[in-house]
Amino acid sequence: MKKFLALLMAALLLCTATLAGAEAPQGAPPGDPPTGDFGGGPGGTPPDGTPPGDPPSGDFGGGPGGNGGTPPDGAPGDFDGGNGGPGGGFGGGPGGSSADITYTAATEITDADTQMDGIYTSDTVDESALIINTDEAVTITNPTVSKTGDSNGGDNCNFYGLNAAVLVMGGSTTVIAGGTITSDADGANGVFSYGGNGGQNGAAGDGTTVVISDATITTTGDGSGGIMTTGGGTTYANNLTVETSGRSSAAIRTDRGSGTVVVDGGSYTTNGLGSPAIYSTADITVSNATLTSNLSEGVCIEGKNSITLEDCDLTASNTQTNGNATFLDTIMIYQSMSGDADSGTSAFTMTSGSLTSLSGHLFHVTNTHAIITLNGVELINQGSDILLSVCADGWNGASNIAELNATNQQLVGTILVGDDSTFTLTLTEGSTFEGTFSGEITNAKGTEVSTELRTVSVTLDDTSTWTLTADTYVTDFTGSLENVISNGYTLYVNGTAVN
Repeated sequence: MKKFLALLMAALLLCTATLAGAEAPQGAPPGDPPTGDFGGGPGGTPPDGTPPGDPPSGDFGGGPGGNGGTPPDGAPGDFDGGNGGPGGGFGGGPGGSSADITYTAATEITDADTQMDGIYTSDTVDESALIINTDEAVTITNPTVSKTGDSNGGDNCNFYGLNAAVLVMGGSTTVIAGGTITSDADGANGVFSYGGNGGQNGAAGDGTTVVISDATITTTGDGSGGIMTTGGGTTYANNLTVETSGRSSAAIRTDRGSGTVVVDGGSYTTNGLGSPAIYSTADITVSNATLTSNLSEGVCIEGKNSITLEDCDLTASNTQTNGNATFLDTIMIYQSMSGDADSGTSAFTMTSGSLTSLSGHLFHVTNTHAIITLNGVELINQGSDILLSVCADGWNGASNIAELNATNQQLVGTILVGDDSTFTLTLTEGSTFEGTFSGEITNAKGTEVSTELRTVSVTLDDTSTWTLTADTYVTDFTGSLENVISNGYTLYVNGTAVN
């Protein structure tokens, strides 16, 4: 933390020098996160921790060249961009590259600048209220931003920021402190950080960095996230109040080209179909925040990407399936094969805080290799007794592999492992598991997915216990059988009863 604060202070001096007339090099990388006050306003606080590591990659499907999935239930014909992901890709338009787009704005900033109490308004289709397009530092304090005018620019909105209320690009480090940002239009993300890499997953960005604090962001249209990061961009957000109401409108949203997002504090609420509180095709870390999804998954990770939650309270009520998804769940980890995210290991890590599922499975993994790490999290599963499912769903092309690593963690419920899937459970540092495994799986649409268990491995350290809730079959077991509480049931390891 001290190192991070020191880096922030150093970056503040750099930003100050730039505003005084120093010219930043063309295409300079973002370097360390900017501004000591994290947002330029009085009393700002930087987020805890350092930015995540390797950025990976798109938002709820959407990209061209997907697997031909169906659009979300009840969605307009052009809503899903190609892969029919859990949130669909809004619009499904052309894509291409940012070089093909003509950006327009009611107000455009192209040099180092400081503005206070500005009013930025646009009601024109495919026109932003405010575009910041420079490689120099910009500070915007207490803005009032209003954006209307629907777009059907599809992936140009998702990938490159067309029609966003506020679009930052060109390598700028832009600080936004306070204010209100409102969009009431389709394809109109609230604050968009576009890193300039043309949507190439794994490619470096041009240094574009948004540092935003103490602001309120409200969006109502479809395909309109709260804070949006693509193309290798970087976003640091502190103490925001974000609410979205449209489809495919995650409060914390990323899309093709990946990037880095660090959030500290605030509240993030979504009300639309296919709109989790967080959608990750990037590396996203959120601390000390309240996250609420009132219709969709709580968070979703696509492909080789990550979400880390620290001391957060997350609640989700996923009551309606969307696109290719056939399960209801709170934490969904998958790979759509649309090209919006590189394939590889997905990672969900949560430390402390609470995770409340009001509908469906607590965790669901499909068509990817996912590592889930929990440490001292309060798990509240009111929607079902299913702790985790790893099995086939509406996508294919990769294996269904899940690992759950629990430290100082209480786990309760049934874990479903499909006949084409692999699961590993590791309990350490006083963790407990009260539950069993099953391969009999029926999805939310009533379709039988699996009838028998595949590969399950369980490891207990000397301080952790497993209490059986049914006769249970696993492929491998490591640890002392004295730490398995039979509770009147039998444990079978590789077909042999061991207790």
